[in-house]
Amino acid sequence: MWIKQQINSYKPAKKVHKPRAITLVCDATFYAKRKDKLGTLVFLDSTQKEVLLWKHIQSETVKEYKDLKQQLEELGYTILSVSFDGKKGLPKLFKDYPVQMCHFHQKKIIQRYITKYPRLQVGKDLKKIMYNLTITTKGRFTKKLDEWHKIYGEFIQETTVNENTGECFWTHQKVRAAYRSLRANIDTLFTYKNYKDFTIPTTTNNLDGGTFSPMKKLINVHT
Repeated sequence: MWIKQQINSYKPAKKVHKPRAITLVCDATFYAKRKDKLGTLVFLDSTQKEVLLWKHIQSETVKEYKDLKQQLEELGYTILSVSFDGKKGLPKLFKDYPVQMCHFHQKKIIQRYITKYPRLQVGKDLKKIMYNLTITTKGRFTKKLDEWHKIYGEFIQETTVNENTGECFWTHQKVRAAYRSLRANIDTLFTYKNYKDFTIPTTTNNLDGGTFSPMKKLINVHT
């Protein structure tokens, strides 16, 4: 009974904001064991490692990001850049700022499509290109991707027809999707090189390891 009273009477300290120029990192995480699909969206100043805004969510939508973005701007913060996980719609939402796609999330996307150890040469060659993502330039990366497509372009365009339904689909859908993901995100993968004075993070690791991991450990203790 006493413990319950202590919990119910607890009031967290009110957040004190100090508006300034920030390099923003934003991402959401979900707590897999919860049936209510509870998640948390967090906006972090990567320079000072300070959580600026957060909110519990049940789905990661652009609207949720928009709400926190509006709050951040109304509080008087100046956004220098935004690093995020590549969720569709976010480049448009943050179109007024330099945006950086998280390298770690991009690698995970490609790995999900072609696996960690691809069997076919087409996947192995694409993996080699991805391996150099953090140490190359946009021009070199694009050139390698163009060379890859010159070799495998016809291969990823192959289609198969379902004999029962007559439906046509891409024969190598996953490797095609991996390639298209890189093409779609290429303009945001190297933003950090164009704004070196901002020290733009190339990953959202400050949130994944420094904020989300401790949160999940605490929640797991109580589930």
